[in-house]
Amino acid sequence: MADIWLMRHGAYEGHRPGHHAPHEAALTVEGRDGVRRSLPLPNGITAIVTSPIPRARQTASLISHLTGLPIVATSGLLAEWRAPSIVLGRTAETYPPAYRAWRARRLGDPSLRCEDGESLTDLHTRARLCAALLHHTARRHGTLLAVSHTLLLGVLTRLPEGPAAFSTAAKTPWHFAERRLFTTYQPAASCLPGPSRKDRG
Repeated sequence: MADIWLMRHGAYEGHRPGHHAPHEAALTVEGRDGVRRSLPLPNGITAIVTSPIPRARQTASLISHLTGLPIVATSGLLAEWRAPSIVLGRTAETYPPAYRAWRARRLGDPSLRCEDGESLTDLHTRARLCAALLHHTARRHGTLLAVSHTLLLGVLTRLPEGPAAFSTAAKTPWHFAERRLFTTYQPAASCLPGPSRKDRG
């Protein structure tokens, strides 16, 4: 079975701890330098898949340019947890009451959403589909590098924990441009997403 390497994107504009990044945030010069320093890649990687969010897509594109590896898929399944619009660009001390109330209730009711954000159940379901997509793509293209975001990656590597994996992921550092080998989940054939689950890159 081909390996799958998971990588967080590089540092991006406006990053602050606890800050929910705007969708359009791009890599900084330091972020690009950090991606370059992450090379060389582990032996055997033959293809790249990426989240469509700019900071991840830019990371994948830079790696592709520097290594000659193809980006074989861009998929929303690899996108970061969709925070509600009311907290984008905010940090904990400025979270609105509706979001604070959701945070207090989210573990007791993981299917609960805050406005237009994803619930913990939504994110976990998407991570399961993402895992299936990655294994399916690795069978087609060989050893993969998957570029994504800290919360999605954290949940992806803790799928057996269920929706509560969100809380563990939020407390576990995953540094910019850090790679980890994905070893925790092998999907059943029936879980494989169909062609509509990804956009070919």
